[in-house]
Amino acid sequence: MSEVLVLCYHSVSESWPAPTSVRPGDIEGQLRDFLRRGYRGATFAEALTTPTAERTLVVTFDDAHRSVGELAAPLLERLGIPATVFVPTDYPDSGRPMGWDGYDIWLGTEHEQELGCMGWEELGALAERGWEIGSHTRSHPRLSRLGEAEIAAELAESRKVCEKHLQMPCLSLAYPYGDYDDRVVLAARDAGYRFAATIPRQPMPAFPLQWPRVGVYHGEEAGRIRRRAWTRQLAPHASARVALALRRLKP
Repeated sequence: MSEVLVLCYHSVSESWPAPTSVRPGDIEGQLRDFLRRGYRGATFAEALTTPTAERTLVVTFDDAHRSVGELAAPLLERLGIPATVFVPTDYPDSGRPMGWDGYDIWLGTEHEQELGCMGWEELGALAERGWEIGSHTRSHPRLSRLGEAEIAAELAESRKVCEKHLQMPCLSLAYPYGDYDDRVVLAARDAGYRFAATIPRQPMPAFPLQWPRVGVYHGEEAGRIRRRAWTRQLAPHASARVALALRRLKP
């Protein structure tokens, strides 16, 4: 039996006051706190298949902000923690800011550069250093609001693009906004994903294609994150249970 705790970050910045932006010093303090408590780092797919520690910490970053490569990657490397980045595949090397709903308020402001996405070369360099690169769909929509054909395209095509650029399997997915329904879960299975992450608003059981994460937000202290982790994520996980759930998902 292994305990798997999955954290969800977005951008890393000293000055951006967005709710999803975390200062470098804060993220370092948060992760050191978990390491002191016996957690050891793993990527998302590794943790759900072959956890190597009694307490496993998974650090994930949604949106593939350029700041993750510039600020977070060196920090995590010093701590000996790999991470998983979920990339919206329409954006790398596009030159377009990630100005979807919620981020659009920063367009045209002094913080617009924070909406830059890493390029495929940068993502490939992280993969070579042991990071996992997963899909965050193509365009970051609210999937439950789409028709079935649109859902299938967002999921299948983003996976295909990841594999084309990185030349390695893309096994994992994060649902944008944590938004999904039964149709989305089935489409993720059909698109070939083995694991998918969300951010629940209340405690929920953990399944391979509905895996709960704890969101980390601007200005939070490690203690608050721990308290939310204990109350909102059902962390215990056995490899056998996940394997059984994966078999049940097969058509």
